[in-house]
Amino acid sequence: MSSKVSTTRPLYCGDLARLSGVSADTVRFYERRNLLFPAARSSAGYRVFSPDSIARMRLIRAGLSIGFSVTELADIFRERNSGGAPCRRVRKLAAEKLAVLEKRLRELQSWRRELRSTLSAWGRMLAKTPRGKQARLLEKFATHPKTHTRLLGRGIQKRGEQ
Repeated sequence: MSSKVSTTRPLYCGDLARLSGVSADTVRFYERRNLLFPAARSSAGYRVFSPDSIARMRLIRAGLSIGFSVTELADIFRERNSGGAPCRRVRKLAAEKLAVLEKRLRELQSWRRELRSTLSAWGRMLAKTPRGKQARLLEKFATHPKTHTRLLGRGIQKRGEQ
């Protein structure tokens, strides 16, 4: 098959994948999750997508890149496809994602300050530790109260939950 694929004719799964920069498995996954319209089938049983699927793939990839989940996008597309206007919900979800991101940035900035301080303290400890002797740096870090809070707090949350 030529590396150039016409975008005015129906596309096989692999063609859509190549044009979208994803794997064929990803295209099939998006179809199963109702992000793409169901593909027609060729006489040989291959998935055949509309050329409009390229724009839909771009939309899916853009939504995922800014933090929308596959489930959220599927719900949004379902509402849109049935004639609804999910715009306010989309904006609300994006605002929630921004709030989570800003919180995470504050946590990371705090962690950066703590790590800088720790590195400075370790430098002082190493300066006092004879060569060949253990300074036990990780033990000092592991007993720091902020480290326990961060590790325990982060460990019990699922990704994306706050």
